[in-house]
Amino acid sequence: MSETILVIGPAWIGDMVMAQSLFKLIKQRRPQAQIEVVAPAWAESLLARMPEVAQAFSLPVGHGQLGLGSRWELGRQLRDRKYEQAIILPNSFKSALIPFVASVRRRTGFLGEYRWGLLNDVRRLDKKILPRRVDTYIALGLEKGEPMPTSIPHPTLNASRSDAHAALTRLGQKVPAGPVLGMCPGAEYGPAKRWPASYFAEVANAQLARGWQVWLFGSGKDVPITEEIQALTDDRCLNLGGRTSLDECIDLMSLLTTVVTNDSGLMHVAAGLGRDLVAIYGCTSPEHNPPLHSRATILYLGLDCSPCYQRECPLGHLNCLRQLQPTQVLESLDAQVS
Repeated sequence: MSETILVIGPAWIGDMVMAQSLFKLIKQRRPQAQIEVVAPAWAESLLARMPEVAQAFSLPVGHGQLGLGSRWELGRQLRDRKYEQAIILPNSFKSALIPFVASVRRRTGFLGEYRWGLLNDVRRLDKKILPRRVDTYIALGLEKGEPMPTSIPHPTLNASRSDAHAALTRLGQKVPAGPVLGMCPGAEYGPAKRWPASYFAEVANAQLARGWQVWLFGSGKDVPITEEIQALTDDRCLNLGGRTSLDECIDLMSLLTTVVTNDSGLMHVAAGLGRDLVAIYGCTSPEHNPPLHSRATILYLGLDCSPCYQRECPLGHLNCLRQLQPTQVLESLDAQVS
């Protein structure tokens, strides 16, 4: 018997990629289930890459906005869909409002921010038992008290090579004939997540000397960083900073040989595309949000002051990233291709 499940999705790219592990778990356990997701408008292109998702509904408010009226109206519109269950991934009051208004019979989420009346399948979060973000998502797909599975499904995003080639044509570029290194030097969270641009440039110059192409990825906010790397490599990279949509970015990343990336949303996209990658961690910990890919190399110094989870280094030195040298990244890249 089929059932329809509503998922209230997270607000960040990386978290949305990891949510696919939950979607896969649901489909493994309930193959006939139809999964529908409420998410920010930008996430529609990402959710379209997940075959487990039957339909997406755009959240009618911006990130961080309360928008109670708009949420109430969306919940009212979804009432006729008669969902069997809602799984609320964010822990905020506002995220639980839509399933409540939609009269979803079973509303599952973690206790937090005055949600007692909005949830009726309430779970308590123990971060010692569920240290990773993806673990918390998986736990909400299980019955209360059920033990975690020994393994969880990893995200696997669909990509279109033909669309990637079309994007290259639009950018005036040819399809690469040799290996391509992708670099994701941005991190919207803040500077304490960003490996120095000069270090990225040193790695890029080394790979360019070996005959690789180097493509720089990032949003419009990352343009100053990608331009700095481009200048330090004598304009020899393909600078895609601020020049692609998320759709195009995903398709283009599917053409990469390997990726060097900060702990960012694009790190999780690369992992979801099955790309080899070297993930660099500074103020955050890979124990919390690691790339879910068996061929990911994680570089993390784990200093006494790490992880601090601050957007800027509170000590002013950023040693967690500055002491992680480009030679270490190059050695990891060499190990991946050997």
